[in-house]
Amino acid sequence: MNLNKVFLIGRLTRDPEIRVMPSGQQVANFGMATDSFYTDKNSGQRQQKTEFHNIVMFARLAEIAGQYLKKGSLIMLEGRLQTRDWTDQAGNKRYRTEIIAENMQMGPRQDGGGGQSSAENYAAPAAAKVSEDRPAVKSAKSAPAGSAEPEIPIIEEDGDINVKDIPF
Repeated sequence: MNLNKVFLIGRLTRDPEIRVMPSGQQVANFGMATDSFYTDKNSGQRQQKTEFHNIVMFARLAEIAGQYLKKGSLIMLEGRLQTRDWTDQAGNKRYRTEIIAENMQMGPRQDGGGGQSSAENYAAPAAAKVSEDRPAVKSAKSAPAGSAEPEIPIIEEDGDINVKDIPF
């Protein structure tokens, strides 16, 4: 069995570049940075390492990226790795590894709406940051009648979850 699956959470390093292919399908290209942290064994200080990724989106996902994303936007995406190769004008063989995005989840808005700082946006529960253009999920798949599986609690618009409803 083979698997080519990538999950990334990071920020855009540049605004999405939207192009239209001859077939009429839209394509979005942009860079994304992800950070990892570690403790240096010699100094004992916390260090940060940033990786940069090339992201490609097609069709409706590309349209959404062009409409809502900009440099600095926080997103989570799911996709697959793909490496392209070509010969440049000097005759050199070139390679580029990209992440072909298949799903995307946008992070909190950066327009400063609501009077919260970015630190407050990240500290607040995800369900509490519902905006009109990014609605929360209001329904959940429940177990069939008579099954041993417990019903999945539904998160309402106010973001309240009753602890007694959690099945574990």
